[in-house]
Amino acid sequence: MADTSQHISGVAERYAVSLFELALETGSADKVGADLDRFQALLDESEDLRRLVASPVFSAEEQQKAIGAVAAKAGVSGTVANFLQVIARNRRLFALPGMIRAYRAMAAEHRGEITAEVTSAHALTAAQEDELKSALKGVTGKTVTIAVTVDPSILGGLIVKVGSRQIDTSLRTKLSTLKLALKEVG
Repeated sequence: MADTSQHISGVAERYAVSLFELALETGSADKVGADLDRFQALLDESEDLRRLVASPVFSAEEQQKAIGAVAAKAGVSGTVANFLQVIARNRRLFALPGMIRAYRAMAAEHRGEITAEVTSAHALTAAQEDELKSALKGVTGKTVTIAVTVDPSILGGLIVKVGSRQIDTSLRTKLSTLKLALKEVG
């Protein structure tokens, strides 16, 4: 299966643009973003919900009913609840995670922010996150939001992606470079 964590499909992008434009027109961009975040948190913690969203086995009617019930229980209403119903009816729930990522990116850009994807070997403390945000703001000149992923396999250091730039200071990469250099010498 393709890695959908970084890729946003054209379908997801189009739906997210429509939702974002509607949210701007109604002045509810922040509320829509908060509701999407709340729904994403439910997706992150429930294997059954992820299965419902991703599986083509469920009919559009079953998906609409289930999504409506989950949204109501989570306190997601208004624009986002209607949006979820539309994408369920149109059989586009599989693209929902991409839609949420695309909406977040558009909202951040609208606020003049950029997002940095950070991979670290261990969870960062609040002070470390603040220091990293400050350093990235100095480099980019914009307010930076960071999305941290913990990957113990990098052993130490950080991998930071901002836009098309990537800075890899991971210990794994440094060791690989050293190993390659030693092979060339010997």
